[in-house]
Amino acid sequence: MSATAHEHTDARAGAPPVTEAPILAGGKAERLGDAAKGKPKPLVEVCGRPLMAYQIDRLRQAGVERVIVSCAVGKGKLFEEELAGLGTTVVPVEEPEPLGRGGGLRLAASARATTGPVFALNGDELLDLDLSTLLAHHRACGAAATITVVPLVSAFGIVDLSEGDMVEGFREAPRLPYWVNVGVYVLDDESLAAFPERGDHEQSTFPALAAAGRLAAFRHEGAWLTVNTPKQLRQAEDHLAAEGGWGS
Repeated sequence: MSATAHEHTDARAGAPPVTEAPILAGGKAERLGDAAKGKPKPLVEVCGRPLMAYQIDRLRQAGVERVIVSCAVGKGKLFEEELAGLGTTVVPVEEPEPLGRGGGLRLAASARATTGPVFALNGDELLDLDLSTLLAHHRACGAAATITVVPLVSAFGIVDLSEGDMVEGFREAPRLPYWVNVGVYVLDDESLAAFPERGDHEQSTFPALAAAGRLAAFRHEGAWLTVNTPKQLRQAEDHLAAEGGWGS
């Protein structure tokens, strides 16, 4: 089903649209070195556009009108300038000091103009994810928060052994029976209220929600690109070039 179809489904059901999205953007791009050109990681160019521009494209397509960027002190104006003209209002919220990922998201969420669910993202990830489908899944589950997960693929080749320790075969970088949290969420007021003022929500809020049966997962089988090193930056550029830019 298309994003438009999902939006129509939500409208018919009487569910209000999600129009705001906090994004964590405090990454310094230290491992990218000179490839970052001195910019925060979410503003590093991938195929000639800031990495975060691809996220904003997808948020806009899902109906988001206001993107709240949690960034380091003194970087707010840079984010406003670099992300202008993308069809959403960009609202920078500068952290007075490093607050951790959970604290950064809580601070950004405090600048919302509305209540109800929001999309929330790490600013340094790229996914070909249909956010409208994610939102529909979240609402169907009735959870306080939904996290997007992808299959874990081994970074190494696997050796299959028999019970007698004889080698039965080899598998190169196989898919493993586990799932990885990729940092794209739908968060309701209940979960946002439980975020820490300082620290990591994945070590506090999410385990508590899971224990209470209030945390859902959305399985994404598409692409997930991290941009932490020059090699990963080249891989991301190659992938986006092959895929036509992901809706740019």
